[in-house]
Amino acid sequence: MKSQQIPRPPIKVLFVCLGNICRSPMAEAVFTHLVNEANLADQFEIDSAGTGNWHVGETAHHGTLGILQQKQIPYNGRARQINAADLDYYDYIITMDDSNFEDVNSIGKGRAEVASLLSFAPNQQLTEVPDPYYHGGFDKVFDLVHESCVGLLEHIGVGA
Repeated sequence: MKSQQIPRPPIKVLFVCLGNICRSPMAEAVFTHLVNEANLADQFEIDSAGTGNWHVGETAHHGTLGILQQKQIPYNGRARQINAADLDYYDYIITMDDSNFEDVNSIGKGRAEVASLLSFAPNQQLTEVPDPYYHGGFDKVFDLVHESCVGLLEHIGVGA
């Protein structure tokens, strides 16, 4: 008798920053790209959100879209705000800075593992992904996000 492999539910990852137009959509796009390159798309559900509501429904910042286009990474999401249900829905909630981490934890407790994105880039001196909204530096943010997303995928260990 041939054994059937039971499909497992996707691993759900949510990236969170302040407004969900710069860092978290960049991380969502980069992580999705890495997952697709590893032929693991059917094993993941990936999204992003902001702790604030002022950009809800907007496209990503032109700086984020520009660096993603330069790196040939597609993205067409819209900003949304994190909510309490996300804490139980997602397996991993990955924040960009200490303020985001505190804001997520202040929503309540859930089953999701809440962690800082840069905790997956142990060779980095920084502990927070800087917000490029006012001062730019989208290329530096991209490098930090990319390195950390590689580390996150290794941490999750799918397909290993």
